[in-house]
Amino acid sequence: MTKPSNDNSISIELLRTENHPCSYLPGRQARSLIAFPARIVDSNIYNAMIQDGFRRSGHFVYRPDCENCQACKPVRLRVQELAIDRSQRRALKHHANLEAQEIPLLFIDEHYALYKRYQQSRHAGGGMDEDDEEQYARFLMQSQVDTRLIEFRENDQLRLVSIIDVLADGLSSVYTFFEPDIQNASFGTYNILWQAATCRQIGLPYLYLGYWIAQSQKMAYKARFQPLEILKDGHWQLFD
Repeated sequence: MTKPSNDNSISIELLRTENHPCSYLPGRQARSLIAFPARIVDSNIYNAMIQDGFRRSGHFVYRPDCENCQACKPVRLRVQELAIDRSQRRALKHHANLEAQEIPLLFIDEHYALYKRYQQSRHAGGGMDEDDEEQYARFLMQSQVDTRLIEFRENDQLRLVSIIDVLADGLSSVYTFFEPDIQNASFGTYNILWQAATCRQIGLPYLYLGYWIAQSQKMAYKARFQPLEILKDGHWQLFD
């Protein structure tokens, strides 16, 4: 299979991976389509592919292609119409002292230490809690698209790190990790609201939130942000 790009002289082949255990639904097997060669997937090409349900992990651009399962649903938030509920307002107020700063997309020891604490606390046994420095850098520091690294501090203490791709029609939330041991914190909620507000400020209509899986508690939080669109049968439509 090939995926046409915006440049008629370039074609991207889609390769299927082997089956492997699903990270989200226990007992199931998963596989993906991988864009090849990855090196030619620039911002323009990736912008078209994310609208077709692809995502990025480091240099790899992929889309789930599981046999007998379509549980992974790409979702995006309509930021101009965002309806903020009471708990989300509390999160904004609670973390009003956070200061965001964009910094170069580089490996930083302090960020990696926070990433390790986050993985070990929130995703122990998932595999990513064992990521060494090289694996972390491949996952988050490698990019061929327009990627921004944002750190959030409170009284000069690092609290949150967010990696975001800038697209033609929105921002894509690549990955976020935060201090896991602060009681009553809502860093994840705050971060999505901050990204949505940033979309509005720069005039972009969508915030791409990756995949939502109805049966996965890890993904349940995404449905709390409305209005959400879901990619179904090749068309973006309002999430029911």
